[in-house]
Amino acid sequence: MPEGDTVWNTARVIERAIAGEVLTGSDFRVPQLATTDLSGWTVAESASRGKHLLLRLTREGDKPLTLHSHLRMDGAWRAYKPGERWTGRPAHLIRVVLKTARAVAVGYHLHEVALLPTADEERLLGHLGPDLLGADWDEAEAVRRIAAHPDTTIAEALLDQRNLAGVGNLYKAETLFLRGLWPWTPVAEVEDLYGTVALAQKLVASNRGRWTQTTTGSLRRGETSFVYGRRAQPCRRCGAAIQKDEKGERITYWCPRCQMKSGA
Repeated sequence: MPEGDTVWNTARVIERAIAGEVLTGSDFRVPQLATTDLSGWTVAESASRGKHLLLRLTREGDKPLTLHSHLRMDGAWRAYKPGERWTGRPAHLIRVVLKTARAVAVGYHLHEVALLPTADEERLLGHLGPDLLGADWDEAEAVRRIAAHPDTTIAEALLDQRNLAGVGNLYKAETLFLRGLWPWTPVAEVEDLYGTVALAQKLVASNRGRWTQTTTGSLRRGETSFVYGRRAQPCRRCGAAIQKDEKGERITYWCPRCQMKSGA
Protein backbone atom coordinates (compact mmCIF):
# COMPACT_ATOMS: atom_id res chain seq x y z
CA MET A 1 0.00 0.00 0.00
CA PRO A 2 1.59 3.32 -1.05
CA GLU A 3 2.08 6.08 1.46
CA GLY A 4 1.22 9.74 1.00
CA ASP A 5 4.87 10.78 0.72
CA THR A 6 5.45 8.34 -2.16
CA VAL A 7 2.58 9.85 -4.14
CA TRP A 8 3.74 13.37 -3.25
CA ASN A 9 7.23 12.51 -4.52
CA THR A 10 5.76 11.03 -7.70
CA ALA A 11 3.85 14.25 -8.32
CA ARG A 12 7.14 16.15 -8.06
CA VAL A 13 8.78 13.85 -10.64
CA ILE A 14 6.03 14.57 -13.14
CA GLU A 15 6.07 18.25 -12.26
CA ARG A 16 9.78 18.57 -12.99
CA ALA A 17 9.42 16.65 -16.24
CA ILE A 18 6.35 18.12 -17.95
CA ALA A 19 4.67 20.86 -15.85
CA GLY A 20 4.23 23.99 -17.93
CA GLU A 21 4.74 22.00 -21.13
CA VAL A 22 2.28 21.56 -24.00
CA LEU A 23 1.42 17.95 -24.72
CA THR A 24 2.45 16.86 -28.20
CA GLY A 25 0.75 13.51 -27.86
CA SER A 26 -0.95 11.10 -25.49
CA ASP A 27 -1.68 7.39 -25.39
CA PHE A 28 -4.27 5.92 -23.05
CA ARG A 29 -4.21 2.15 -22.70
CA VAL A 30 -7.36 1.90 -20.62
CA PRO A 31 -10.71 1.17 -22.32
CA GLN A 32 -12.61 4.23 -21.07
CA LEU A 33 -10.02 6.66 -22.46
CA ALA A 34 -8.64 4.68 -25.40
CA THR A 35 -9.63 7.28 -28.02
CA THR A 36 -8.73 10.38 -25.96
CA ASP A 37 -6.17 12.77 -27.44
CA LEU A 38 -4.73 15.45 -25.17
CA SER A 39 -2.45 17.01 -27.77
CA GLY A 40 -2.40 20.79 -27.35
CA TRP A 41 -3.25 20.74 -23.65
CA THR A 42 -0.79 22.23 -21.17
CA VAL A 43 0.16 20.43 -17.96
CA ALA A 44 -0.56 23.27 -15.55
CA GLU A 45 0.04 21.40 -12.30
CA SER A 46 1.03 18.02 -10.89
CA ALA A 47 -0.46 17.54 -7.45
CA SER A 48 -1.31 14.85 -4.93
CA ARG A 49 -4.10 14.45 -2.42
CA GLY A 50 -3.51 11.62 -0.03
CA LYS A 51 -2.77 8.68 -2.30
CA HIS A 52 -4.36 10.21 -5.40
CA LEU A 53 -2.34 11.81 -8.19
CA LEU A 54 -3.84 14.77 -10.04
CA LEU A 55 -2.49 16.20 -13.29
CA ARG A 56 -4.31 19.45 -14.03
CA LEU A 57 -4.53 20.46 -17.68
CA THR A 58 -5.47 23.70 -19.43
CA ARG A 59 -6.13 24.76 -23.01
CA GLU A 60 -7.30 28.13 -24.26
CA GLY A 61 -11.02 28.11 -24.90
CA ASP A 62 -11.67 24.94 -22.87
CA LYS A 63 -12.53 24.30 -19.25
CA PRO A 64 -9.61 22.87 -17.23
CA LEU A 65 -9.35 19.09 -16.98
CA THR A 66 -7.79 16.80 -14.38
CA LEU A 67 -6.20 13.44 -15.16
CA HIS A 68 -6.62 11.33 -12.03
CA SER A 69 -4.79 8.13 -11.15
CA HIS A 70 -4.24 5.99 -8.07
CA LEU A 71 -1.03 4.01 -7.55
CA ARG A 72 -2.43 1.43 -5.09
CA MET A 73 0.16 -1.28 -4.40
CA ASP A 74 1.93 -1.46 -7.73
CA GLY A 75 1.39 1.69 -9.78
CA ALA A 76 4.16 4.08 -10.78
CA TRP A 77 4.97 7.03 -13.01
CA ARG A 78 8.35 7.45 -14.71
CA ALA A 79 9.79 10.33 -16.74
CA TYR A 80 12.06 9.89 -19.77
CA LYS A 81 13.80 12.07 -22.31
CA PRO A 82 12.42 11.90 -25.87
CA GLY A 83 13.88 8.85 -27.56
CA GLU A 84 15.03 7.30 -24.30
CA ARG A 85 14.10 3.66 -23.73
CA TRP A 86 11.21 3.18 -21.29
CA THR A 87 12.63 0.82 -18.70
CA GLY A 88 10.38 1.38 -15.67
CA ARG A 89 8.21 -1.71 -16.04
CA PRO A 90 7.20 -4.25 -18.73
CA ALA A 91 5.46 -2.58 -21.68
CA HIS A 92 2.20 -4.45 -21.11
CA LEU A 93 1.78 -2.60 -17.79
CA ILE A 94 1.76 0.85 -19.42
CA ARG A 95 -1.57 2.61 -18.95
CA VAL A 96 -0.86 6.25 -19.85
CA VAL A 97 1.76 8.03 -21.95
CA LEU A 98 2.03 11.82 -22.03
CA LYS A 99 4.51 13.34 -24.50
CA THR A 100 5.99 16.84 -24.62
CA ALA A 101 8.89 18.35 -26.55
CA ARG A 102 11.34 17.79 -23.68
CA ALA A 103 10.05 14.74 -21.79
CA VAL A 104 7.71 11.76 -21.75
CA ALA A 105 5.73 10.73 -18.66
CA VAL A 106 4.76 7.05 -18.56
CA GLY A 107 2.25 5.63 -16.08
CA TYR A 108 2.58 1.94 -15.23
CA HIS A 109 -0.14 -0.25 -13.74
CA LEU A 110 -2.22 2.76 -12.74
CA HIS A 111 -5.64 2.35 -11.17
CA GLU A 112 -8.83 4.41 -11.25
CA VAL A 113 -7.61 6.39 -14.27
CA ALA A 114 -10.14 9.11 -15.07
CA LEU A 115 -10.31 12.38 -16.98
CA LEU A 116 -12.73 14.87 -15.48
CA PRO A 117 -13.37 18.62 -15.30
CA THR A 118 -11.08 20.11 -12.66
CA ALA A 119 -14.14 21.74 -11.14
CA ASP A 120 -15.47 18.23 -10.40
CA GLU A 121 -12.44 17.00 -8.42
CA GLU A 122 -14.33 17.32 -5.17
CA ARG A 123 -16.97 14.94 -6.47
CA LEU A 124 -14.25 12.30 -6.87
CA LEU A 125 -12.18 13.09 -3.79
CA GLY A 126 -14.56 14.88 -1.44
CA HIS A 127 -14.85 11.81 0.79
CA LEU A 128 -11.19 12.02 1.77
CA GLY A 129 -10.13 13.28 5.17
CA PRO A 130 -7.50 15.99 5.69
CA ASP A 131 -4.37 15.48 3.60
CA LEU A 132 -1.33 14.79 5.78
CA LEU A 133 0.86 16.68 3.31
CA GLY A 134 -1.67 19.28 2.24
CA ALA A 135 -1.40 22.99 2.89
CA ASP A 136 -4.77 22.71 4.61
CA TRP A 137 -3.83 19.83 6.94
CA ASP A 138 -6.31 19.88 9.84
CA GLU A 139 -5.31 17.73 12.80
CA ALA A 140 -8.46 18.48 14.78
CA GLU A 141 -10.70 17.41 11.89
CA ALA A 142 -8.79 14.16 11.46
CA VAL A 143 -9.17 13.41 15.17
CA ARG A 144 -12.87 14.25 15.00
CA ARG A 145 -13.42 11.81 12.15
CA ILE A 146 -11.53 9.02 13.89
CA ALA A 147 -13.32 9.58 17.20
CA ALA A 148 -16.70 9.39 15.44
CA HIS A 149 -16.21 5.60 15.14
CA PRO A 150 -15.15 4.51 18.65
CA ASP A 151 -15.46 0.77 18.03
CA THR A 152 -13.06 0.75 15.07
CA THR A 153 -9.53 -0.47 15.81
CA ILE A 154 -6.91 2.25 15.80
CA ALA A 155 -5.00 0.44 13.03
CA GLU A 156 -8.04 0.50 10.74
CA ALA A 157 -8.83 4.08 11.70
CA LEU A 158 -5.39 5.28 10.60
CA LEU A 159 -5.67 3.45 7.26
CA ASP A 160 -9.15 4.80 6.53
CA GLN A 161 -8.58 7.57 4.00
CA ARG A 162 -11.90 9.12 4.99
CA ASN A 163 -10.32 10.00 8.33
CA LEU A 164 -6.95 11.27 7.15
CA ALA A 165 -5.44 10.90 3.71
CA GLY A 166 -1.96 9.50 3.26
CA VAL A 167 -1.25 6.78 5.84
CA GLY A 168 -0.42 3.28 4.58
CA ASN A 169 0.75 0.11 6.28
CA LEU A 170 4.26 1.39 6.97
CA TYR A 171 3.33 4.58 8.80
CA LYS A 172 0.43 2.87 10.53
CA ALA A 173 2.71 0.23 12.02
CA GLU A 174 5.48 2.65 12.95
CA THR A 175 3.10 5.20 14.50
CA LEU A 176 1.45 2.57 16.67
CA PHE A 177 4.79 1.17 17.80
CA LEU A 178 6.13 4.58 18.76
CA ARG A 179 2.89 5.32 20.66
CA GLY A 180 2.97 1.91 22.38
CA LEU A 181 -0.47 1.00 21.04
CA TRP A 182 -1.68 -2.55 20.36
CA PRO A 183 -2.99 -2.31 16.74
CA TRP A 184 -6.41 -3.75 17.63
CA THR A 185 -7.11 -1.26 20.41
CA PRO A 186 -10.57 0.27 19.90
CA VAL A 187 -10.44 3.98 19.13
CA ALA A 188 -12.48 4.64 22.29
CA GLU A 189 -9.63 3.23 24.40
CA VAL A 190 -6.85 5.33 22.85
CA GLU A 191 -5.97 7.92 25.47
CA ASP A 192 -4.36 10.49 23.20
CA LEU A 193 -5.77 10.52 19.69
CA TYR A 194 -4.27 13.93 19.05
CA GLY A 195 -0.79 12.65 19.84
CA THR A 196 -1.27 9.62 17.62
CA VAL A 197 -2.53 11.64 14.66
CA ALA A 198 0.18 14.28 15.12
CA LEU A 199 2.90 11.62 15.08
CA ALA A 200 1.53 9.98 11.93
CA GLN A 201 1.60 13.33 10.15
CA LYS A 202 5.11 14.07 11.41
CA LEU A 203 6.46 10.72 10.16
CA VAL A 204 4.96 11.11 6.70
CA ALA A 205 6.08 14.74 6.37
CA SER A 206 9.62 13.94 7.51
CA ASN A 207 10.11 11.67 4.49
CA ARG A 208 8.69 14.02 1.90
CA GLY A 209 11.19 14.67 -0.86
CA ARG A 210 13.14 11.40 -0.65
CA TRP A 211 12.42 7.83 -1.72
CA THR A 212 14.06 6.04 1.22
CA GLN A 213 11.50 6.12 4.02
CA THR A 214 12.76 6.08 7.58
CA THR A 215 11.10 6.37 10.98
CA THR A 216 14.23 5.62 13.00
CA GLY A 217 16.34 8.47 11.68
CA SER A 218 18.73 6.09 9.92
CA LEU A 219 18.89 5.71 6.15
CA ARG A 220 21.11 2.63 6.32
CA ARG A 221 19.70 -0.56 4.83
CA GLY A 222 17.95 -2.64 7.49
CA GLU A 223 17.81 0.24 9.97
CA THR A 224 14.98 2.38 8.59
CA SER A 225 12.05 1.00 10.62
CA PHE A 226 11.22 -0.17 14.13
CA VAL A 227 8.73 -2.92 13.27
CA TYR A 228 7.60 -2.65 9.64
CA GLY A 229 9.08 -5.41 7.48
CA ARG A 230 10.87 -6.94 10.48
CA ARG A 231 8.83 -10.07 11.22
CA ALA A 232 10.60 -12.40 13.71
CA GLN A 233 13.48 -9.96 14.13
CA PRO A 234 14.22 -8.59 17.62
CA CYS A 235 12.48 -5.41 18.71
CA ARG A 236 14.94 -2.52 18.79
CA ARG A 237 13.67 -1.61 22.27
CA CYS A 238 12.99 -4.83 24.15
CA GLY A 239 14.35 -7.66 22.01
CA ALA A 240 11.04 -9.52 21.60
CA ALA A 241 10.34 -11.05 18.19
CA ILE A 242 8.34 -8.71 15.95
CA GLN A 243 4.95 -10.15 14.97
CA LYS A 244 3.13 -9.88 11.64
CA ASP A 245 -0.56 -10.15 10.78
CA GLU A 246 -1.65 -10.17 7.13
CA LYS A 247 -5.15 -9.91 5.71
CA GLY A 248 -5.07 -9.02 2.03
CA GLU A 249 -3.49 -5.59 1.67
CA ARG A 250 -3.83 -4.95 5.41
CA ILE A 251 -0.44 -5.87 6.84
CA THR A 252 0.37 -5.15 10.47
CA TYR A 253 3.68 -5.46 12.31
CA TRP A 254 3.94 -4.98 16.06
CA CYS A 255 6.00 -5.81 19.14
CA PRO A 256 4.11 -8.09 21.57
CA ARG A 257 5.86 -6.50 24.57
CA CYS A 258 6.05 -2.81 23.67
CA GLN A 259 2.48 -2.86 22.31
CA MET A 260 0.65 -5.12 24.72
CA LYS A 261 -3.11 -5.50 24.62
CA SER A 262 -4.77 -3.49 27.36
CA GLY A 263 -5.27 -5.69 30.42
CA ALA A 264 -2.95 -8.40 29.11
